[in-house]
Amino acid sequence: MLNEEKSLNFIEEIIESDIQSGKHDGRVLTRFPPEPNGYLHIGHAKSICLNFGLGLKYNGKTNLRFDDTNPVTEDTEYVESIKQDIQWLGFQWAEELYTSDYFETLYGYAVELIKKGLAYVDDSTAEEIAAAKGTPTEPGVPTPYRSRSIEENLTLFEEMRNGKYNDGEKVLRAKIDLASPNMHLRDPLLYRIKHAHHHRTGDKWCIYPMYDFAHGQSDSIEKITHSICTLEFIPHRPLYDWCIDKLEIFPSKQYEFARLNMTYTVMSKRKLLQLVNEGFVESWDDPRMPTISGLRRRGYTPASIRNFCDRIGVQKRENMIDMSLLEFCIREDLNQTAWRRMAVLDPIKLVITNYPEGQVEELIGENNPEVEGGEGTRVIPFSKELWIERDDFMEDAPKKFFRLGPGLSVRLKHGYIVTCHDFVKDEHGQVTEVHCTYVPNSKSGEDTSGLKVKGTIHWVSVAHAKEAEVRQYDRLFHDENPAAAEDFKASINNDSLQIIEKAYVEPDLIHAVPGKGYQFIRLGYFTLDTKSTPEHVVFNRTVTLKDSWAKEVKKG
Repeated sequence: MLNEEKSLNFIEEIIESDIQSGKHDGRVLTRFPPEPNGYLHIGHAKSICLNFGLGLKYNGKTNLRFDDTNPVTEDTEYVESIKQDIQWLGFQWAEELYTSDYFETLYGYAVELIKKGLAYVDDSTAEEIAAAKGTPTEPGVPTPYRSRSIEENLTLFEEMRNGKYNDGEKVLRAKIDLASPNMHLRDPLLYRIKHAHHHRTGDKWCIYPMYDFAHGQSDSIEKITHSICTLEFIPHRPLYDWCIDKLEIFPSKQYEFARLNMTYTVMSKRKLLQLVNEGFVESWDDPRMPTISGLRRRGYTPASIRNFCDRIGVQKRENMIDMSLLEFCIREDLNQTAWRRMAVLDPIKLVITNYPEGQVEELIGENNPEVEGGEGTRVIPFSKELWIERDDFMEDAPKKFFRLGPGLSVRLKHGYIVTCHDFVKDEHGQVTEVHCTYVPNSKSGEDTSGLKVKGTIHWVSVAHAKEAEVRQYDRLFHDENPAAAEDFKASINNDSLQIIEKAYVEPDLIHAVPGKGYQFIRLGYFTLDTKSTPEHVVFNRTVTLKDSWAKEVKKG
């Protein structure tokens, strides 16, 4: 066995055993086979990391194969988004392939099964076929078409290909065992008629292979050594093996692992499409969506998602992963990589009454104090008038309030100690200005004042601040398991997006780019939205500094 400090998962154990025995000449070739009918989500990320990770670990390769056998729901838009997501996660496929590449070969395989007496054309309706299959406790019965001759089946199947029949008029079925305890072996469908334009083959074909027929044979054509699927495909494995065995082609093998189920979200493409089409979210890449493009737009990093997938591991049994683990992974990553900046989301003005009028100082702040060297510094302009958070001032402050109030002192981050001596209210009784004095010799890094204060607050210079819209995203659902509800949309969190139309940020943030993480000091982690413009700057909150949901659960 290969030496590994970390314990192997069961798929790695299988692969290492195969390598040791010389199976497939020690070669490892996996594949990631998405259907291009929607955007990839965090569940697909687990499969991507597993398949591509195994290829990398064992000096093998991984193919990207689009399972494009259903022309009605597939689109090149989804193909391109899938490719972008995989590369963004840090992986590169050996070959870009499509099941449609094999349509002619798959048709030939079907003809071969007919010639062996192992497939037949059935004229029954879908309802008749379903009824004839029986139940898990009762065997199926043959339809009148099961006894057709090989010659008749060959003729009919060719006529199906040539477009002689309408959708649903005929299907091709495997002839296996109508009494099998496995319903998937009771003469499953291999081909159906579908007169629809295909995004790659156009109108060349009007019959399309079913997934169960195309999947194993495509694996075999590519000589995939380890075909890794999720647990729901366990009942399909006997059919996978049957087709390969009867066709006497390369013996690819299927292995199953538990799919990712995560709290406070749904993973069904159908349900995600509902959220988009019914306007509950803006788009597939809405930052509240569990799609990879949504997570990317929200500010999640490839490293955080790969770390998350590594932490949850590969299991044989279904379980529910807490979303807090994913949030922990992005916090852990951003703590080391996000640059620190100051932003004020709910501003009131602080005026330093004894600071020289018109004077501007250039304070220096490290980009990231968590790493050695700080990843460089930036200049922070400081002046007489500053924006501070409304929550950092209280007119009647309690004893343990270590921020600003009449007679209270705090340190301004990177700057001076200030003491509040007055404040101004508007006609509605709301505080609009806080007046303070500063201690000139209390500057951070140069403090000789000898004064000690317990609180430090952030700020932005009024004269230099840049306006920005800030979108604070939260979990899209209130319920821990919305997918299990009768109506999953009933638990949608109506407060999952809070928009602050006018916040103030450090001037350095005009250089922000989408994908770069920033910690707005004391507020959370944020990134520039992909649809932000110089005229309308928009920041998205990636995650809070701490797990606020854990506190809510404890309260409940």
